[in-house]
Amino acid sequence: MEENRLKGIIDLHIHTAPDVRQRKMNDLEIMEAAVARGVRAVVIKSHVAPTVGRAEIVNRVKEEKYGDTSDFQMFGGVALNRFVGGINPWAVETALKLGGKLVWLPTNTAENHCKKQDKTNWVSVVRDGKIVPELKDVFELIKDYDAVLETGHISPEECRIVAEAARNAGVKKIVITHPEFWVVGMSVEEQARIVKDYDVLLEHVYAQPIGGGVYKKNLETNVEAMKAIGCEHFIVATDSGQTQNPYWYESIKEYIDYLYDVGGFTKAEVDRMTKENPAKMLGI
Repeated sequence: MEENRLKGIIDLHIHTAPDVRQRKMNDLEIMEAAVARGVRAVVIKSHVAPTVGRAEIVNRVKEEKYGDTSDFQMFGGVALNRFVGGINPWAVETALKLGGKLVWLPTNTAENHCKKQDKTNWVSVVRDGKIVPELKDVFELIKDYDAVLETGHISPEECRIVAEAARNAGVKKIVITHPEFWVVGMSVEEQARIVKDYDVLLEHVYAQPIGGGVYKKNLETNVEAMKAIGCEHFIVATDSGQTQNPYWYESIKEYIDYLYDVGGFTKAEVDRMTKENPAKMLGI
């Protein structure tokens, strides 16, 4: 029988329906696929709305349907884009009170993202080399709830400023969101430096958009970064859900197979990136 390489894994980055953009799978379909494969947990993400309440409903459905035959859990969070008021501590506090685990800094309305795509009406996290004042309250909430600060689509320089300010504020869990994504544009050397200086984790994902609705796989360059910096500093996630890409369970299986069969990583190394590091972030 083929080994089930998805058993016990955790994916911290999946886009699901309902959404303003068409998605490949909805929340319940993700749950069913995860339970069938023995997946430990996933985090559903939206650029436009908090996902915490949706995750809680899915968990209740899972419990009623599967009881203690599955330990799968779905988690949510909030992305601090224009749609929730930008850097909005009230939105963060509400999401965390409801059980949210991840707080993403602005993604598709981040200043860095908008400038690279010639858009306006962005959300800033840094002004004049310092974090915006509202972030201080956000950091305090993240610290108090032992949540995860994700950097979203901000620039490498902004990531460093944010990471330093967050560490100084007592934030314990910081993840650099897909630094390989061209919008973020963090070189391997910059990734290694921010890991060394601020002890952050690097989330590397399955694929990224390159324009015109086309996506390219990141697997080869992800492996190169993992080998250069060290697996202990990485989280494997898919950032899946786009109609152009495979179904989530196909993406994560292909990614993990690649780590073993092409990357040559050991089970301990793969487990660190797919199970242990994400579990530590979720506190499970």
